[in-house]
Amino acid sequence: MYFPGCPFATEPPLPWIPMALYPGTGREARIAYPDLVSLVSRIFGALGMSSHDAGLLADTLAMADLRGIHSHGVLRVPDYAAKLTTGGVDPRGAPRIVRDQGAALVVDGGNAMGQIAAHFAMERAIGRARTANVALAAVRGSNHCGAMFYHAMQGLSEGIIGLCATNALPTMAPWGGIDKIVGINPLAIAVPAGQESPLVVDTAFSYSSHGKIRVYHQKGESIPPNWAFNKDGAPTTNAAEAIEGLLQPIGEYKGVALAVLFGVLSSLLAGAAYGTELGNMESGPTAGLDGHFFLAIRVDAFEELPRFRARADAVIRQIREGRRAAGAARIHAPGGLEAEIEQRYREEGIPLNEVTLDGLRTAAGLAGVSIAP
Repeated sequence: MYFPGCPFATEPPLPWIPMALYPGTGREARIAYPDLVSLVSRIFGALGMSSHDAGLLADTLAMADLRGIHSHGVLRVPDYAAKLTTGGVDPRGAPRIVRDQGAALVVDGGNAMGQIAAHFAMERAIGRARTANVALAAVRGSNHCGAMFYHAMQGLSEGIIGLCATNALPTMAPWGGIDKIVGINPLAIAVPAGQESPLVVDTAFSYSSHGKIRVYHQKGESIPPNWAFNKDGAPTTNAAEAIEGLLQPIGEYKGVALAVLFGVLSSLLAGAAYGTELGNMESGPTAGLDGHFFLAIRVDAFEELPRFRARADAVIRQIREGRRAAGAARIHAPGGLEAEIEQRYREEGIPLNEVTLDGLRTAAGLAGVSIAP
């Protein structure tokens, strides 16, 4: 996670680690997490962001890759570079509190990159929860903020439960319809544990995201049958049809209902755009209209923190040690798989496919940042 002194733009650009082959995934390279943060922060810094903000944005993307969430990792760098250059997002946008009502805060993101606004808002919610025990920050004037787990986890070290939600471009239809008017509106929750990895969930209310489908499309692979509908509302396994069509909600009508409600919390409280007000997948979002929702809960306001952590550990172990169904090699508590991937990738490097690497090279060229081929 981001912290002062994290290796951002302080060293000369490092070359790519030699290419390696991985069965079924095409050509990939592994790059060390600090090197990836350093490279990507240079790109964003060259596009006008402050060194602090460029480093923070780079870390949110590299951390997603580090935990195996490649759909929200540095795959996004070319899109973000376009937002900062021609997409109307302010590289120097400065979030600020515009309404302060005790435990309730409204933050204007200043049309900054969404991760900058999100980090600011969650940081302020955590600070307010230290005295108010529970605090909520609603955000407007922001942009796409990437993987939400990063912000939900910001307060774990001091015993803060984090809950984060955001609106999203409409990619789903109401259950039974085919009009693309509902966003997948992700939700992330992080709960501190003790000796075990924290409980963390970061999920949209669709079976997949456009980002994940894009990864399948890049690799030329079919998507699972329950991920998407085509534009006429029929299930499809064709990634190109899925990108043009509709995402399938989890739990059918229940998933749509949850998406609508968390979209409302992420938008209407702060006066941000909701659904089609934000834009569409064809033309993209209108810059500076996104909304988010951040809740910080101080555990020791309710329960002794050591006891809470110990009981969270017990919950995790009970899940992990339960009887396995036929064919199941492991059982993971929420966040457990990602924690294992993070540990492995810290040691072995983060695998990035050739399409992602090409995108990084293109964005680096646009920014005038030199990297080895």
